[in-house]
Amino acid sequence: MQFSRFGQKLACRSGIGELMKDLAAGTGRGPVYMLGGGNPAHIPEVERACHEATEKILSQSGAFEKVVGEYDPPQGNPALIEALCEMLRRRLGWAIGPQNIALTSGSQTAFFMLFNLLGGTFDGGVRKRILLPMVPEYIGYTDLGIEEDLFVSCRPRIEFVADHQFKYRVDLDSLRVDETVGAICVSRPTNPTANVLTDEEVRRLDELARRHRVPLILDNAYGLPFPNILFTEAAPFWNDNTIVCMSLSKLGLPSARIGIVIAQKEITAAVAEMNAIITLTPSGIGASIGTELIRSGQIERLSREVIRPFYERKCRHALSCLEEHLKGLPYAVHKPEGAFFLWLWLRGLPISSEQLYQRLKEQGVIVVPGHYFFPGFSEDWPHRQECLRISYAADEQTVEKGLAILGREVRRIYAAG
Repeated sequence: MQFSRFGQKLACRSGIGELMKDLAAGTGRGPVYMLGGGNPAHIPEVERACHEATEKILSQSGAFEKVVGEYDPPQGNPALIEALCEMLRRRLGWAIGPQNIALTSGSQTAFFMLFNLLGGTFDGGVRKRILLPMVPEYIGYTDLGIEEDLFVSCRPRIEFVADHQFKYRVDLDSLRVDETVGAICVSRPTNPTANVLTDEEVRRLDELARRHRVPLILDNAYGLPFPNILFTEAAPFWNDNTIVCMSLSKLGLPSARIGIVIAQKEITAAVAEMNAIITLTPSGIGASIGTELIRSGQIERLSREVIRPFYERKCRHALSCLEEHLKGLPYAVHKPEGAFFLWLWLRGLPISSEQLYQRLKEQGVIVVPGHYFFPGFSEDWPHRQECLRISYAADEQTVEKGLAILGREVRRIYAAG
């Protein structure tokens, strides 16, 4: 069977594809310790709230039939859009209206649309790329370009902030924006590293984007006001040159597939038109559950009182396990400031992160090798092969046992040289 160039690109082996297959398949050789994928934790209080929201929809005459039996507009469910507008105006003071929001079938779809809208080949043959100011960055960006070489990215500065703990910083003085850049994009909190850009870093990136008349895209999948998986102070940011992308996934609704794009109306109108062509319209079921959670105030309360402290506790537990099982080894962890991942740097690792991933997988431990998280980065930097992304969203017993196996395997590798 022959595929087009576009088909070959999207049907090839990819980092995000491997991650999703790992989530579903495991190893088939006994217990599986899932420390790899991006599934949020099952939090009983959150699941009860989603259950109650669904029951409310079912209890209203004709509501369920409308949700499952009628298309929403390509922009997305009007009720959810209006509820989001009201919450963001009240909670964050953003001057937005329904024209500033478009929904998509998950945030992955939103980024596919945005990146190919703002990057690629333009009239006159001009090629533009998406600038990632700092890698490592989200694994799911890497293969989203219809055209090759859609991304250009920059090496961060590394600061050691405590024993066995470091932090990446955007090297703002080295960033270069010219006519080949179509947009600047950062995730905050960052997946995979749990880094949170400071307010000053965001402000300077905004100034840079405005000066060069390109949008600043902020991937806010883990941020405020929901799901609020932030362990440090960070002010939400939006203006008419910013595109903020949010999601219901990390709240606890990954299968609902609702992405949220907040931008100037020219962008959201374009996303709506692309929705009509690609998916017709986003999920009505996910949007209806989200609407109920927002209108009731549950989404903010759960994010503040349940979700954030839940992941903070799990983060401390995972760090404690790593300290126990890697004691005496040359490791460092990125300072965890949000999301639900630890970014482990095994300094001078004698084998590649991919080889370590395969060895751990044979023992039932699923992690994600670090080299996948460097889209648009061409430097020969050994650091890329010395890192792993570890999720601590699983139950504590799974995390403890998985990290114990990881520790034993890493210790053997260093001992063997």
